[in-house]
Amino acid sequence: MADKNLTAILRSVGDLRLEETDIPEPKRGEVQLAMHSVGICGSDVKFWQKGIIGVYVVRNPLILGHESSGTVVALGEGVTSLKVGDRVAIEPGVPCMQCSVCMEGRYNLCDDLTFCATPPDDGTLRRFYCHNAKFCHKLPDNMSFEEGAMMEPFSVGVHACRRAQIGPGYTVLITGAGPIGLMVLVAAKAMGATAICITDISESRLEFAKSFGANYTILIDPKDDTEAVADKVKVAMGCLPRVTVECTGVESGLQLGFHATRPGGIVQIVGIGPPDVTIPLGLAVAKEIDIHTNLRYCNDYPVAIELVSSGQVHIKPMVTHRFNLEQTLEAFEMAKSGQAIKCMIECARN
Repeated sequence: MADKNLTAILRSVGDLRLEETDIPEPKRGEVQLAMHSVGICGSDVKFWQKGIIGVYVVRNPLILGHESSGTVVALGEGVTSLKVGDRVAIEPGVPCMQCSVCMEGRYNLCDDLTFCATPPDDGTLRRFYCHNAKFCHKLPDNMSFEEGAMMEPFSVGVHACRRAQIGPGYTVLITGAGPIGLMVLVAAKAMGATAICITDISESRLEFAKSFGANYTILIDPKDDTEAVADKVKVAMGCLPRVTVECTGVESGLQLGFHATRPGGIVQIVGIGPPDVTIPLGLAVAKEIDIHTNLRYCNDYPVAIELVSSGQVHIKPMVTHRFNLEQTLEAFEMAKSGQAIKCMIECARN
């Protein structure tokens, strides 16, 4: 094993570098991983370009990457659930497992949760990395490392659909055909939704969504009146959807959810936008719409892995661009351009 660890470090806003760091040793309860695949998330790009997402601010050098898979190469003390050679998908959030919300099973809400590549916690975009073994999920033999890395965004989609209570025969509107919107799309179909409409400002992304099973697509001009778009949704679907899953974080997308969702329906908020937005709350009350929010995922990785390994869901085509670790800067430029659905970086030494 090499004694150095090529690592992608965000030194400051706009300053992403590849540097050699020491190989970390696994602590008690951890495993050391030879990283294989790391997907670039929109949050990685935002930290690189702006240095801030909501309350999370890059104040010190930060290792990026949280959509990840790798191979166990060493065990820390007390680890019995995994063995050297196991291929795993890494769930990047590690909670305290002692507070009240953790004990209630909603560990994604833990105040003491550490999360890869979210300041001040370092991420996975390096050759070697150590992680809590309980949050390393063994991959079935028929799943690739790339699919393992995509269990992170897919778990967001699974969590959103479970929170929205999507079931057989449901009609669903998804605002935004980016990676998360597409993950919601395939998760909703797997859970039985029979009519799904997806909106976006990009015609190419809508075409991609069609290839993943969207029944209806609506191209939006940012200047479009929200109520007029809601009418387009109704005409396209022949009804108002039972559930809207908002994946853009844009105020108009959230407003569309309230106008387009049928009375008694659910608006599921996934996209993270500005801290304060204006919504038609009076309309939501008049239609008795339930408003659900979404923070990452919780107990969703096993479901996500089973859906992919069983063949019910095919997500690998979402990887449109591939790079090696030495090409990290090139990969981030491509992700920033908006031309890619998912950029994947292979961390193994060439």
